[in-house]
Amino acid sequence: MRRRRLLAAVLGLTLTATTVTTAEATENAFARQAAGQRIIYSYPGLTPPESLLARIRAGEAAGVIFFGENVSSLTQIRGVVQQLRAAAAQSPAQHPLLLMTDQEGGLIRRLPGEPALSHKDVGQAGTTAATTAGRGAGENLAGVGMNVNLAPVLDVFHAPGDLMDQYERSFSSNQDAVGDLGAAYLTAQQATGVAATVKHFPGLGKANATDNTDSKPVTLNVPLTTLRTVDEVPYQDAIAAGAKLVMLSWAVYPALDPNRPAGLSSTVISQELRSRNGFTGVTITDALEAGALSAYGSTGNRAVLAAQAGSDLILASARDVNQGDQAANALAGALADGTLDSGAFGEALARVNALRAGLS
Repeated sequence: MRRRRLLAAVLGLTLTATTVTTAEATENAFARQAAGQRIIYSYPGLTPPESLLARIRAGEAAGVIFFGENVSSLTQIRGVVQQLRAAAAQSPAQHPLLLMTDQEGGLIRRLPGEPALSHKDVGQAGTTAATTAGRGAGENLAGVGMNVNLAPVLDVFHAPGDLMDQYERSFSSNQDAVGDLGAAYLTAQQATGVAATVKHFPGLGKANATDNTDSKPVTLNVPLTTLRTVDEVPYQDAIAAGAKLVMLSWAVYPALDPNRPAGLSSTVISQELRSRNGFTGVTITDALEAGALSAYGSTGNRAVLAAQAGSDLILASARDVNQGDQAANALAGALADGTLDSGAFGEALARVNALRAGLS
């Protein structure tokens, strides 16, 4: 009963005498709705499938991520967003969907238009360019009805041509410059009403050109002193500037946790990010289907491990609604059988709902 009341309160529902009487029969429904509200779904092609719309109408989705294959024009994707918002208006959820994409700038843009400059270009141009890029990203997303950008990237690249530099996704090899430019970018972006997501904590800057966590497991043997005096510095600036979300890296950092990727590590999330760096906002995983997680089994197992570690939102970005369903079903089952602590689950939902409540 305590778990049902906790989840009902977080979901914004009221347990009446009738619902209490029938609660045993409906506990799984409560758990499934609570679990779904920690999942970011994705879908293939230009048209959202009915299965996704049904999840949204049921209040069983936190949001949707969009990729290039979902976008043919600004007009088209604006219509899709309106369709998703209409489905959400029919749901019991009280807050807007999180509607997000990767609109970093340069090569990494899912929508046509701003920001045209890559992070590397911005780094060479300076703070005014960072402000312009952040504002451009925010206005572009807000213009089609999206409210979260998975940017800016705060990785401090370590050598020309490394993983983050080759795609021009790093502002600089100097941590203070990355911190200043990232803060300017996110501040301008959030002023447009679009939440910023800084990534990939505690930093992918030391990754070599082939160390891509999307495709394989990666271990970054960075000394703890370097992590804290170089790689984490931009996050401290971003947190001070009010960044609303932090995305975790899928690399393993032996100096922090030799056994788990950062996004599956309570040491990294709860101790390093939250306790040491003071982040109180929403944490989000990188892509759940990433090759870096090949040793961690099914979609459901990965989702449960991420939630246990302290990831608030699970990014099911394989362009497959069934992937999101598998993740949500696993979370619901783990919540119902006690594998996931109901108190911690409720706290994660509260952070997600506070974020959603502050967006339009």
